[in-house]
Amino acid sequence: MFVTNGALSLRGEVNDQMREIGYDPGFMRPYFNEKGIPCVDLRTGNKIPYKDDKGAVVTNSVGDPVTYYETEQVRVSDIMASGRPMSPVMNATTLRKDEWILLDNVVRQAARKRLKAWSDLAAANTFGGFDGMANPILEWEKVSDPGSAVQDMDGMGEAPNFNPVFSLQGLPLPITHADFFLPERFLAASRNKGIPADTSRIAFAGRRVGELVEQVTIGAVAGAQYGDSTSYGDTSKVYGYLNHPDRISKTNMTQPDGTNGPAVLTSWLAAIESLSDANQYGPFMVYVSKDQQKYLNNLFSTTEPSAGTLRSKLLEIEEVKGIQQLDYLTAADNPYTTIFVQMEPETARAINGMDITTMQWTSMGGLRNNFKVMSIYVPQIRSDYNGNMGLLVGTVS
Repeated sequence: MFVTNGALSLRGEVNDQMREIGYDPGFMRPYFNEKGIPCVDLRTGNKIPYKDDKGAVVTNSVGDPVTYYETEQVRVSDIMASGRPMSPVMNATTLRKDEWILLDNVVRQAARKRLKAWSDLAAANTFGGFDGMANPILEWEKVSDPGSAVQDMDGMGEAPNFNPVFSLQGLPLPITHADFFLPERFLAASRNKGIPADTSRIAFAGRRVGELVEQVTIGAVAGAQYGDSTSYGDTSKVYGYLNHPDRISKTNMTQPDGTNGPAVLTSWLAAIESLSDANQYGPFMVYVSKDQQKYLNNLFSTTEPSAGTLRSKLLEIEEVKGIQQLDYLTAADNPYTTIFVQMEPETARAINGMDITTMQWTSMGGLRNNFKVMSIYVPQIRSDYNGNMGLLVGTVS
């Protein structure tokens, strides 16, 4: 199940190997431990909470702990002796533990530089702690909100019965990945000389993964579709901010020009009122296209310099949580575009089916070490049963 261009499929040499080993990526990350013994880190089946640098448990926006799969070091010889299925790469272990750590750190640093929209979403609402490799689709239900309460003096009046209507929905969980390889001779020469290996290839791969996740979250690139709409109320597809079918569209936003701060403010307030009319009250993270960024730091009013900048005045709006310019919200494709996103799980969540990781396998008789940088980072942008949602995309007329 690999996606690089919006298409989801079940094919490939790596997928076949992953299926044989129960989709545990640890099987494809062998290393030599400090004693020179080939080992892998495998899942124990337990989930444990993430902790920050101070040892405090990391929680999501509703207070639930954010968890990940616990792993333990297992010797390759023990796996072979037990008769458990194993990846062919485990017979050709090449990397040391510190080399895996170096590769992982480079990948994460390279990817995170580009994940503005995704990082905001992940910080506000992350849903994870499950095996995304073994689950190609995430299901949830839209539900109506029927009925009403009544008020009387004896409590014997009959209130309308609640009879909610449910609609099953599905979100594909594609894998975003990029590949690179290192010749075995390259690694051997690096070790013999005691010189750290050049990490530019893995940095490039990590950056490509991060960029695609960001573009899909924004909606600048179409997300994956899995199956048809016969099993679910809506089409099973990954949507971003720009292309969700239930987004609120406002096509008469004021185009900032450096001198019309009050008009821009009025336009933003009208957008927030449109969201309020749909029962969406914020707080909203606001994203602007690159062509607007240069005007945000201009004076709000040239006749009242004490009023501050346009950015500071817009941030005074109670419902505005923050303002960010997105690299992939380009002036060429989305001129003077403004996106309001309610940072609540009912509107948007970051689905983490698998943290960004790197896997290895060999080819050409062990002369070529192949690597795949991959993650299951999927935005879940959703509306309620009535089609209302806390997402507005504003453009100029």
